[in-house]
Amino acid sequence: MKTSLSIALLLIALLASCNGTHLSIVNVNAPAINYIFDNDGTITVTDTTDDIELIGMEGTGFLQSRTFPVGETGTLAEGLYGYQYRIDLTEVAGILHIVCISSFRIVFGPVVSLDFDGNGSNEDVYVVTTGGLGNIAPTSVDVAGDTLTFNFSPGICAGNAPGNGDCSFFFGLVSAYPAQLVTSEIHAGGTDYILEARAPSPP
Repeated sequence: MKTSLSIALLLIALLASCNGTHLSIVNVNAPAINYIFDNDGTITVTDTTDDIELIGMEGTGFLQSRTFPVGETGTLAEGLYGYQYRIDLTEVAGILHIVCISSFRIVFGPVVSLDFDGNGSNEDVYVVTTGGLGNIAPTSVDVAGDTLTFNFSPGICAGNAPGNGDCSFFFGLVSAYPAQLVTSEIHAGGTDYILEARAPSPP
């Protein structure tokens, strides 16, 4: 009986592993996070944006992809590439019904874990909750193969008037690979929207 139970528990664990896992998240400060990539904290970034037009809402939001050049020699991210994302619905508004973005999905590939907050433990995803823009952070990050899904609860919501909508904090990851243009997906109000973003290029 014990043997059968052990086998059953092992199968459950294997199935859970095959169905994906979660990434660890830590809150950080800007500009302190810049020193992970650059010795003097000065980074020349590349920004890409794509418009977000939600059904039933007025105004346009955007998805921002921000990429860093390869980490400088002597930094924690030496030889690695930084990626940040932000979803902005500040100018999107509704009257009778407010739509919220509940998830952001992107094919990212392997994530490099680093000690982003200096506590001695490595983390997978960092969120710039102080020193930057935003008011909503991802609450969890699911992994299925090379695909990452950032979940938001509460969601990133349109406002009741232009200028009152939500904006996510910048949330970032590190990869061994440089950037390429890819398609990503947000889920809002029961609808999936395809957006252009930047993510690591596989070898």
